[in-house]
Amino acid sequence: MSGGAKLRNMTTRLLKVMLLSMTTAMAGHGLVTQTTLGKMPDGTTVDLYTLTSQGIEVSIMTYGARVVSIKTPDRAGTMANVVLNYSSLDGYLADKTTYFGAIVGRYGNRIAKGKFTLDGKEYQLATNNGPNSLHGGPTGFDKRVWKAEQLDVKDGAAVKFTYLSKDGEENFPGNLTASVTYTLTNANEIKLEYSAETDKDTVVNLTNHSYFNLSGDGSGNILKYILYLNADKYTPVDSTLIPTGEIASVENTPLDFRKPTEIGLHIGEIKGIGGYDHNFVLNGKAGTLRIAARVTDPASGRQIEVWTTEPGVQFYSAIGLDGSIKGIGGVAYQKYGAICLETQHYPDSPNRPNFPSAELKPGMKFHSETIYKFSAK
Repeated sequence: MSGGAKLRNMTTRLLKVMLLSMTTAMAGHGLVTQTTLGKMPDGTTVDLYTLTSQGIEVSIMTYGARVVSIKTPDRAGTMANVVLNYSSLDGYLADKTTYFGAIVGRYGNRIAKGKFTLDGKEYQLATNNGPNSLHGGPTGFDKRVWKAEQLDVKDGAAVKFTYLSKDGEENFPGNLTASVTYTLTNANEIKLEYSAETDKDTVVNLTNHSYFNLSGDGSGNILKYILYLNADKYTPVDSTLIPTGEIASVENTPLDFRKPTEIGLHIGEIKGIGGYDHNFVLNGKAGTLRIAARVTDPASGRQIEVWTTEPGVQFYSAIGLDGSIKGIGGVAYQKYGAICLETQHYPDSPNRPNFPSAELKPGMKFHSETIYKFSAK
């Protein structure tokens, strides 16, 4: 063999060893790539972080710390994005109602008439959902650009997003530093770890508002999905979706998903709002990680389990979609076109002493964890 041939063979072997090492490193630690998605009207750059493991890929942008896509395999191994999204940053900037993939806060869900009292002082928030405040107000955490930091983790890939909400922002008290760390593990899990600290008594309720369609983004509706909820009780609401204060049993109601049940089986029995938009009181002790929900798409075989330390979960059947919003590929998003499972404190907790407290004081640290486990069968 000539010297040149030997060199070529050595180079080929070296490249194979390097490729194997890179693949092993990616399998052990995951991969994070960063790209620029666009700019805000004020010129602030919005970045997109894509986390890749052996089985799935998730992309999150700094605007709203939003999940933009989650690509997972079906039972045949075919990959598809399973969350609703917009085709460009402009779509997110123009959106006022869907909160696609966003971290919502400072207080996720509703506060009655936008009012709550803390330390003897009444705070009036903007009312952006009928007579009530929703998801932190017109310019909540979903419409802020978060700072991002890649983290080195042993089992997967992770990015931490941080936002400082200043005292008086949307009329909430206290400088609140909030963060959420997205970790994509090699076990096909997306782990969300939330934390927050304040310098003044305040209220906080953080959650993620991803819309899941397990058949693939824009592929039909969720009515045939099979849903299990680990909840014996729920919080009944008035006509504006504010809890009455009662904690009621799901038994003999269309909200009983204690056994895996087809979502569309009783959806027509939900009067007034045309579908599910309800807070469920999770079984087990709040603060401990336990299963909240399991949803399965019989058509694709894809399944998500939701685990959380939060006391509740909001099951929303995308009743607000009406075909006017189109995602990537121009597919119109229809009513019942996705399922949201928002782990949370209960709606209107600041005004309900019998609900788990959402108050945060200086020196305390808010912490919660939610895990989305993906599989296919």
